[in-house]
Amino acid sequence: MLRQRLEHRQVYAGAVGNVLEWYDFAVYGFLAPLIGKVFFPSDDPVASLLAAYGAMAAGYFSRPLGSVLFGHLGDRIGRKPALILSMAMMGGATLGIAVLPGHAELGAGAAVLLLLLRCLQGVSVAGEYGTSAILLVEQAPANRRGLVGGWVMAACNLGFLLGSGVGALVSSVLGEAAMAAWGWRIPFFLGAVIAVHVLAMRRSLAESPLPAERKAALPVVEALRHHYRAIGLIVCLVLPVAVTFYMCFVYASSYLVERMHLSTAQALDITTLALALQVVVAPWAGHLADRYGRRPLMLLVTVAGLITTWPLWWAMHQPGIALVVFAQMSFALINGVGWSLTIPVMVELVPAHVRVSASGIAYNLCLGLFGGTAPWVATYLVARTADDFAPAWYMMAVALVALLAALRMPEMAGRPLER
Repeated sequence: MLRQRLEHRQVYAGAVGNVLEWYDFAVYGFLAPLIGKVFFPSDDPVASLLAAYGAMAAGYFSRPLGSVLFGHLGDRIGRKPALILSMAMMGGATLGIAVLPGHAELGAGAAVLLLLLRCLQGVSVAGEYGTSAILLVEQAPANRRGLVGGWVMAACNLGFLLGSGVGALVSSVLGEAAMAAWGWRIPFFLGAVIAVHVLAMRRSLAESPLPAERKAALPVVEALRHHYRAIGLIVCLVLPVAVTFYMCFVYASSYLVERMHLSTAQALDITTLALALQVVVAPWAGHLADRYGRRPLMLLVTVAGLITTWPLWWAMHQPGIALVVFAQMSFALINGVGWSLTIPVMVELVPAHVRVSASGIAYNLCLGLFGGTAPWVATYLVARTADDFAPAWYMMAVALVALLAALRMPEMAGRPLER
């Protein structure tokens, strides 16, 4: 009983950081219109919003730097120190945004400082997700690595939910005027408080034993030179879930409002339900991966993506809201299972001495090049082809790539990790 309690505490301390990381990203996205007016004032409100989203994008562009930095720290010094540093960086950056004076006080310097803080958050996120997943999965029993990875994924989705929920709650309580003046800072202050709690919890984290021989002075170089096949395989496996997530929860939300004439509240409610479903699905999918194997479930998910994407996209274009909800929930179910499977796979395909570096490069490369750009690609394809189903063909194409990768993926469920 004591051992089980300690194991649960370890999983909580490792995974809860992802709640904060993605909470902060969700809060910024939710409050971007207000932040744009404070730091990027303009006569054109669209220009202010675009500038605020530009600062948000800077967080994604800085993620490769984070994967290199935390990959080196995690592989050379240890997973635990890297996780403590990532949380300290995120908490400090979040507090910085909460107290940062706006354009009225600092002029253009306010925008520059906001951009730097967003980059710091992006670097931190790059280190948090992969490193926490690796530390927890490495220490999990062989027959529970998928389940533990599922809890990490659930924490990420919970962070998104918490971020949008806190933003909406504070906005409804304070009203538009107070929210625009100072209320937007409250969710960021709350994020800084959460960071203090996570740092306190992480003092008790158990460290994964590092390999006795760490030959590579630069694990990132070692990973790229000798493990590029594993990196490429991970990129291909993560590709469909990354593209589908941003396509369905970012692009589709605005598309439903602009083209299908749903209200903003309806679109947000549907997205919230879909994210909540992914929180529930993630641990369940991890458990199934432990019982039946990674490869069969990965094949099932990619085939499901190929077969169902077109009809589900069709359902989203129907006038009845029930069909739209069904389509979004179906996408969330497939996507949640796929995300959960990628976590143990990232750990199991790479040797321990370059595990953080190789997994971080693969994950952040995929998210940066394909996930974060998916809404832009979808908008471009629809504009160029005049085909509203162009995004569906794109999602089916990346599902096919993942299917081919899954056919080449070795089965690692239940096997000892390479130490």
